[in-house]
Amino acid sequence: MKLSVLDQSPISKGQTATEALQQTISLAQSTEKSGYHRYWVAEHHSTNGLASTSPEILIGQIAAATNRIRVGSGGVLLPQYSPLKVAENFRMLEAFYPGRIDLGLGRSPGGGKKTRLALTDGQEKSLSAFSRQVKELQQFLNGSVPKGDSYFGVSARPYTPNQPDMWVLGLTARGAKHAAVNGAGFTFGHFINPDQGREAIHVYREKFKPLKEADNPRVNVCIFVICADTEEEAEELALSQDLWLLQVEKGIETRVPSIEEAKEYPYTEEEINKIHQNRRRCIIGGPTKVKNELTRLADLYGTDEFLIITNIFNFTEKLKSYERVAKLFT
Repeated sequence: MKLSVLDQSPISKGQTATEALQQTISLAQSTEKSGYHRYWVAEHHSTNGLASTSPEILIGQIAAATNRIRVGSGGVLLPQYSPLKVAENFRMLEAFYPGRIDLGLGRSPGGGKKTRLALTDGQEKSLSAFSRQVKELQQFLNGSVPKGDSYFGVSARPYTPNQPDMWVLGLTARGAKHAAVNGAGFTFGHFINPDQGREAIHVYREKFKPLKEADNPRVNVCIFVICADTEEEAEELALSQDLWLLQVEKGIETRVPSIEEAKEYPYTEEEINKIHQNRRRCIIGGPTKVKNELTRLADLYGTDEFLIITNIFNFTEKLKSYERVAKLFT
């Protein structure tokens, strides 16, 4: 099984954004040593608890601090941007780090209405244009804009022998189709909503159109994982992530709370039920449980690669969790 990382550069309470970003570099170096395949960083805006606002810049820093691991975005929020500019950013990264760059694309608006308008310089851009934008981005990367197109003759520079590996992130059959018809890999966001995973991946494989004859469908799945030495220790660590998810969904707070704060929080019955629902997005436990669950989901989804996301308060324990998961499959 291939293990990879999705990192949102979460900021724990009492910590600065600078410290969180430095921890991202440290986690990338640690997971590379443990044999992880990819390291992807997210894009979030106008939030005090997630430091990764510019994946392109962070990718360059991570790639410079590592040697082998693939580095990419999970993902660039394409509806807010020009496909050509995104293509050029990732061509530039590919020129610096050949064969190591992934271009993951997301359809999310990236924040509330005001934030989105600020990102688009006040232009009302429709999310429905996403598939067209993905296609144009592929054409700019490949230098394959067709004759008669208004952008004919335009291609992304600088020139590199190979283009970044493209992925589309999604939660439904609709997102899967965006990936499939453009010959991209498909990342299913189990960590956001696991309900439509099997259907989405089935549709992706059924609709896949290769850009080149040798291209095949590629699927990975992103999931929250906390792995400790025992079930009890894992549940203790998960308290901070449970409360964090609850507060993020309510729009209250995006910084990661401590275990102590989570223990003292006055949960309502509705909030407790919501935490139980959120656990469907996670694997939390000791090594045996984590390995069995990842293996079960690999069979369910028909994939051999998981992107692991672990948003707990203590960074040292986060490092240990990733190390334990790596040992399960070596």
